[in-house]
Amino acid sequence: MTIHKTRMLILGSGPAGLSAAIYGARAGLKPIVVQGIQPGGQLMTTTDVENYPGFADVIQGPWLMEQMQKQAEHVGTTFHYDIITDVDLSRRPFRLTGDGGDVYEADTLIIATGAQAKWLGLDSERELAGKGVSACATCDGFFYRGRKVVVIGGGNTAVEEALYMTNHSPDVTLIHRRDSLRAEKILQERLFANERISVLWNKTVEKFVAGGSPEGLVGLDLKDTRTGEHSYVACDGAFVAIGHSPATELFQGQLALDEGYITVVPGTSRTAIPGVFACGDVMDKHYRQAVTAAGTGCMAALDAERFLAAAEFAAKRAEAA
Repeated sequence: MTIHKTRMLILGSGPAGLSAAIYGARAGLKPIVVQGIQPGGQLMTTTDVENYPGFADVIQGPWLMEQMQKQAEHVGTTFHYDIITDVDLSRRPFRLTGDGGDVYEADTLIIATGAQAKWLGLDSERELAGKGVSACATCDGFFYRGRKVVVIGGGNTAVEEALYMTNHSPDVTLIHRRDSLRAEKILQERLFANERISVLWNKTVEKFVAGGSPEGLVGLDLKDTRTGEHSYVACDGAFVAIGHSPATELFQGQLALDEGYITVVPGTSRTAIPGVFACGDVMDKHYRQAVTAAGTGCMAALDAERFLAAAEFAAKRAEAA
């Protein structure tokens, strides 16, 4: 067993975690990043990225994360390929244990474990991911300008995605497995009032259909949940919008959660435990963008730096007294 001691431990290596690492390292805190199950976060499975500031041309998600990691390493961040299996936040330094037995003791902890989009679980969905099938209209909707698209789901996320897609597409179809939506009433009113949106009720997706050259999504095979009748809808893009699952299992019972997301003091990254901070999609249920994740990662590092400075000042004052 190896014990790693650090003033700043960061869990997660997506845009939030890496931004926190860059700011923490530049402050001389020599942060350690534990990369987790998916090093690089969700952008490692994203091909074309067109909405991250600073790049005139389309860039690749994995390349962007590689560059962010190199930048973090260059300024003094250490990376560990480990998965945390146990967390003790009852006292400082916080104590975390990896699946290989290594122990991490940290004066501050930044949680940037992210959230994963929920998928339908179809083989065809996985095969066509990035080829017409997406879980983020805000990220990928621009690529479907003037084309027919569908949005799958019935909650706030699905309705918001459908409304957003009307900025790009003149023909948006919302597909829902029930005969009524779960979304907030004000969102439903906006949806039903939008002439660009139609709704297919009581339908589940049986298969995402591939075709064309180069091969990509051309339509969906559907099944009626009441009659069992099969149907087909042609489309150029499909957005699965059935929610997200924040990676917060480790913190249940230790941190306050809201629908699974870590609760922070509004306008900050501070959690209810002094010295513990959260950033990125693990605490953001609304925006879920790489650029907003990076921004909150910066906030978390600055909040942690100020926390450490205040704690050290208080300790020196106590010694002098």
